[in-house]
Amino acid sequence: MSRASLPADRSLRDATRLIHEGEARSGFGEMSEALYLTSGYAYDTMEAAEARFDGRDPGYIYSRFSNPTVATFEKRMIALEGAEAARATASGMAAVTAAMLCQLKTGDHVVSARALFGSCRYVVEDLLPRFGVTSTLVDGADLDQWRAAATPQTKVFFLESPTNPTLEVYDIEAIATIAHEAGALLVVDNVFATPILQKPLNLGADIVVYSATKHIDGQGRMLGGIVLGSEKFVMDHLHTFMRQTGPSMSPYNAWVLAKGLETLSLRVERMQENAGRIADFLADHPKVRKLTYCGRADHPQAGLVRRQMAGGGTLATFVVDGGKAEAFRFGNALRVIKISNNLGDAKSILTHPATTTHQRLSPEDRAAVGITDATLRLSVGLEHVDDLLEDVETALKAV
Repeated sequence: MSRASLPADRSLRDATRLIHEGEARSGFGEMSEALYLTSGYAYDTMEAAEARFDGRDPGYIYSRFSNPTVATFEKRMIALEGAEAARATASGMAAVTAAMLCQLKTGDHVVSARALFGSCRYVVEDLLPRFGVTSTLVDGADLDQWRAAATPQTKVFFLESPTNPTLEVYDIEAIATIAHEAGALLVVDNVFATPILQKPLNLGADIVVYSATKHIDGQGRMLGGIVLGSEKFVMDHLHTFMRQTGPSMSPYNAWVLAKGLETLSLRVERMQENAGRIADFLADHPKVRKLTYCGRADHPQAGLVRRQMAGGGTLATFVVDGGKAEAFRFGNALRVIKISNNLGDAKSILTHPATTTHQRLSPEDRAAVGITDATLRLSVGLEHVDDLLEDVETALKAV
């Protein structure tokens, strides 16, 4: 073990591992992680190349397969999540798609929560059926529906918790038990909670996916994703799929994301503090019909939040009094908070889901998961909370 490596025990806390895990210094002893911008690797001999390709030598072959900088990012996420293995991807949706397609075949069946990000709904409802994989959508909070939907062909349960954008929280441990009883694996999209506030693998999930574009980068610079799970899942299913189909992460993106992880715990803590203050303000405002924030005692699943999450998170969702016109007036009156469809950024962001992230869903499907024309999703950033509160208060006057 090199001097730069961490001890093998798990005694170090997450914040420390996010800074030091996966260090692999070159001979120059650099403090910042090396950036290996290379597509291929040279071999000393023809025999060495043969050994690399047939698996006798575990070194690098091609950056579509693996890369030292990408490996640093993967190792930090593995340590943070408590996984055995991981593969980084080009985007969050590449992670979701790879986690599904790598293990499914014609005749298989997926049970998914109905409340999903619009692109995830596309994968479950439109993409998988093209390959003969059927699906059933359920109310994620109703355990009986999960149980009833499972068939002998069910191979995957899929959910996000908290959900996008309504912040509904699902019992991951109970759903994992139902999945395992049915012989299926549970895939959890944990992007809203972040690995700081929720660890699905500890709750029984088999696979966790992230859009690293969100909190992990945290500054809106680039795309990235990651799939984490057991060594067996990665080697039996994911590794070959990634190697042959190529949804790989670039070394530069991996380097930026690895640096982003160094400040992730600090950013999430501050953003969550700001989000709690803004949620309390919105909850008491006469022009806000409904406020949902996972850190408040009036959250519909407050008890479950306390059991499986370490905090309320960085997002709040609210419904202004009126409809689309009033929601647009609110957004257009903002000066500090930006209008965008991203989240988890250092900058606070407002999203109107019905016309952006979930616009491809029918009005009936949006209504079924609680999205109205007056629903707004607020991703709270790192600005001074008083400036954010003043911005929200001023914008509400326009409603």
